[in-house]
Amino acid sequence: MAASDRPERPDDAARLRATLAVIAPGTSLRDGLERILRGRTGALIVLGHDKEVEGILTGGFTLDVPFSPTALRELAKMDGAIVVDGDISRIHRCNVHLMPDHTIPSEETGTRHRTADRVAKQTGAPVISVSQSMQIIAIYVGHIRYVLEDSGSILARANQALATLERYKTRLDEVSSTLSALEIEDLVTVRDVAVVAQRLEMVSRIAREIDDYVNELGTDGRLLSLQLEELVTGVDAERALVVRDYQAGGRRTYTVEEVLAELEGLSPADLVDISCVARALGLGQGEHLDGAVTPRGHRLLAKVPRLPATVVDRLVEHFGTLQKLLSAGVEDLQAVDGVGELRARSVREGLSRLAESSILERYV
Repeated sequence: MAASDRPERPDDAARLRATLAVIAPGTSLRDGLERILRGRTGALIVLGHDKEVEGILTGGFTLDVPFSPTALRELAKMDGAIVVDGDISRIHRCNVHLMPDHTIPSEETGTRHRTADRVAKQTGAPVISVSQSMQIIAIYVGHIRYVLEDSGSILARANQALATLERYKTRLDEVSSTLSALEIEDLVTVRDVAVVAQRLEMVSRIAREIDDYVNELGTDGRLLSLQLEELVTGVDAERALVVRDYQAGGRRTYTVEEVLAELEGLSPADLVDISCVARALGLGQGEHLDGAVTPRGHRLLAKVPRLPATVVDRLVEHFGTLQKLLSAGVEDLQAVDGVGELRARSVREGLSRLAESSILERYV
């Protein structure tokens, strides 16, 4: 996103994302804004009508009419601001004068942009400023200023990111398959786990960036959305399974969500450092990267067809490690609550097939 460098609150980014969705190509609001740009009249539009907004309005006309792109274009011909409700269904006021607190700091120089900036900061409502001279649409959400770009520019960056994602996903599949083979042979080290967790986090970050493009592109991003979904399906589940398989014990056991949050909080520089990733996973410092670790079996059991998550949890809790699961017979599996003879045979055969295919992929 092309947001400015000014400080922002954590919720500002989420609110900007929601605002971009209602201004995306294909929406009635975007149609109205483009009509204003083509008409070269400029506009100041407040998205939201509550007591905070009402308190800074003076003059103008009360309309309370259904929203339409044509109406927005015609009302923008007047000098004052337009107030639309939050779900872009009705136009409440037009030709109003906005009177925000003049002591609110703003780095904007133009009168329209400075007013939009202060109104957004004071009321919390998103404000759109359409520049008549510069022919740009700027959105103000809290402390964020964001300039809309045309779909072509966004698509170009999105396609570059998608190509990068494809390369990273291919590498992720390779290291994930290697980890599965090492798990079956009981040869896993901290480094092996950290490499997979690192690649999963990298893929997730690129996917989130592309998802932001999809959100901003609206109807123009439908194909991109399908491509993204195909590439990252199952990645979030895999992240959680890796953490569950290798959660370290100790005085305080961290939840899966807490460990994933630690990984998400790593800076780009730390993410490329395997020792930092291992530390975020709770698997020790850099000197322990070649230390052996034992999986519990969540990842492999998740690949067994038609095996409910509750049964997977019971199997892992009962046997404790993947190696014990792999060596368990049908009768041993039946001893677990919820695992009858048919399911026990299915688990036994499923694990055997996975073990065989994983080892073949590694050595053939």
